[in-house]
Amino acid sequence: MAPLADTYTAFRGTLALASGSLATVATAAHRALAKDPTAVVTVVRHDTGHTVDLDLRGTEAEVAQRHAVPDAPPAAEGADTSRPRGRGRPRLGVVAREVTLLPEHWDWLASQAGGASVALRKLVLQAMRDSAGPDALRRARERTYAFMSTMAGDLPGFEEATRALFAGDANGLAAHIAAWPPDLRHLVARLAQPQAQGEAA
Repeated sequence: MAPLADTYTAFRGTLALASGSLATVATAAHRALAKDPTAVVTVVRHDTGHTVDLDLRGTEAEVAQRHAVPDAPPAAEGADTSRPRGRGRPRLGVVAREVTLLPEHWDWLASQAGGASVALRKLVLQAMRDSAGPDALRRARERTYAFMSTMAGDLPGFEEATRALFAGDANGLAAHIAAWPPDLRHLVARLAQPQAQGEAA
C-alpha cells in the first residue's frame, strides 16, 4: 500500500467514498457532489489526520489531472547521464548549517575517527534510531486524535476514546468507538497503528 503521506480518504458524512491517492479521492468527491451538490464531503490526509481542501471545479478528468502527483522532472537538456562519475566526494545532499557547541564538545568531536562531521552524523543517526519507536507512536496518536476530532468529535464516547488513545489502551479505544459508524472505526484503527516515516499503512 502507499505511504501514509500519499494516502487519503474521502468521506460523505461518515461514509467512506474512496481511499488512495489524492487524484482518486478527488475524483470520488467530484462524483459525489455531481450527484448531490448539497453533500458534505470531507477528505482526510492519513499521515496527519487533518482534512485537505480540494479544487473540484471542472470535469472529472480535469479534477483528476489537477490532483495527480507530478512526474519527476526530466534530466536537464544536454546532460550526459551515461558518463561514469569521476573521483571525489559523492553528492550526499549534505547541507551546511551552523552548530554551536562548547569547547570541550569540539575537542571531543575532533578526536573522533573521521573528524567532527562524521562523528556528528553518527550521533544523529543513532539518536534517530533510538527515538524511532517513540516518535512513530507520538505521530500515530496525533494523527488519530486529529481525525477523531474532525470526524467524531460529537459522537458518544469521544472523550473516553481520546483518553484511551493517549493512554495506549487499544482495547479501551476499540470499546469506546464500537458504536461509531464502521468506516470511522476502520480508519481510527488504521491511523492508530505506529508507522515508520514513509512506511505503508
